[in-house]
Amino acid sequence: MLELRLVQGSLLKKVVDAIRDLVNDASFDCSATGFSLQAMDSSHVALVALLLRSEGFDHYRCDRNISMGMNLNNMAKMLRCAGNDDIITFKGDDGSDTVSFMFESPTQDKISDFEMKLMDIDSERLGIPEAKYQAIVRMPSTEFARICKDLGSIGDTVVISVTKEGVKFSTRGDIGSANIVCRQNTDVDKPEQATTVEMNDPVSLTFALRYMNSFTKATPLSNQVTISLSSELPVVVEYKIAEMGYVRFYLAPKIEEEEEETKPEV
Repeated sequence: MLELRLVQGSLLKKVVDAIRDLVNDASFDCSATGFSLQAMDSSHVALVALLLRSEGFDHYRCDRNISMGMNLNNMAKMLRCAGNDDIITFKGDDGSDTVSFMFESPTQDKISDFEMKLMDIDSERLGIPEAKYQAIVRMPSTEFARICKDLGSIGDTVVISVTKEGVKFSTRGDIGSANIVCRQNTDVDKPEQATTVEMNDPVSLTFALRYMNSFTKATPLSNQVTISLSSELPVVVEYKIAEMGYVRFYLAPKIEEEEEETKPEV
C-alpha cells in the first residue's frame, strides 16, 4: 500500500512540469525514505534525478518498495485538473496497474478522484558517484533561465567559464556572438538573489543550449540554482525543492572540434 499526501499540491505539478520535456516515460520508486525518479532523456544525453523525502509529505505511507511506470505527459494532464491550492493525495496498491489522485479544495467543499494507468518500463538505476567539482556556482534561478533563453536566440551552445571573479556565459551563432558575465555578489538584501562562486580551479566547458533551456523548466521550484562544473564530469544543474528534496539534471559537455585546421603551405 502506498499513500502520499501533500497539502501544497502545486509542488507536485511543478515537479512534473520541470521534467516532462526531458523525459516522456519514467519509473517512480517509492521506499520508506522517499519518492524518487532517475531517468535519461530519449537521446541518452541528459539524466534527471529527483528526490522527495518522506518527511516532506504531510502523510507518507509506503509498506514496501514499489516502482511505478508513468507517462509524465499523462500525469501532467491529471495534475492540471487540481487547483493550485488543492491538497493532493496519491495512492497505489501492490500489484495494481493503476494509481489514483485525489484533489481536495482547501475548504473541503470539492473532492475530485482521478485514476491513471501505469506502464511497464524497464529501467535501471544508474550509480551516480559523489564527485568533487572544480567550480560550484550558485545564482538566482530566474537569472540563469533568462541567460539561457537569451543566448538560445543567438547560438546553439553555451560556453560556461568560471574564474574567481564570477561566471561567464558565451555563445556564437550565424548572427553574431554574446557574452554575459555574472560577478560574485553576496551583498544583497535577500540571500536568494546572491551569486556565489566556489572554485578550486578555473573551468570552461561547452554545453548544448537546448538542454540547458529544458533544465530551466524547474525554475518555479527554487529561487536559487546550483551549477557544479568539472572538466572530466557532466555538469550538474540542481534545484532544491523546499525542504524536501531536489531535482538534478546531468549533462555531458560537448567536445569542441579543433577549429584550427592546418593550412597548406604556399
